[in-house]
Amino acid sequence: MATGLEVVLVKPVVDALLALYKKAKSSRLKTNAERALAEAIRELLTASPDLRSTEAKIAVAKAAGIINADLILAQEMVSKHRAPVKKPAAKKAAAKKPALKKPAAKKAAAKKPALKKPAAKKAAAKKPALKKPAAKKA
Repeated sequence: MATGLEVVLVKPVVDALLALYKKAKSSRLKTNAERALAEAIRELLTASPDLRSTEAKIAVAKAAGIINADLILAQEMVSKHRAPVKKPAAKKAAAKKPALKKPAAKKAAAKKPALKKPAAKKAAAKKPALKKPAAKKA
């Protein structure tokens, strides 16, 4: 059986070994995260980057505790790729013109029925104008 002296001597050795293992594991994690971040930046520089995988690689780097210029650069590049593409000014003006005509047409259509006269007055006004004088026979 183990005596108290052996337990006292073994515990610090085991703790030291566990600390070394955790340090090695975290250093491997950071190394892998730095590689993933470099891949993410490479991916963002391509013509059509895969934003989901790039964001995942950035998340791995954040989780590993890497905070440096590369991480900030990658985040800015992702935000620029996510930004909506603006149309040129000429296309915007052309797109707005039909939209402006529709409300004007609705207003004109709404005004036309209000300007109509009652049917009885129109018929009375038109009857005398339709009569033609009789032609004289010689």
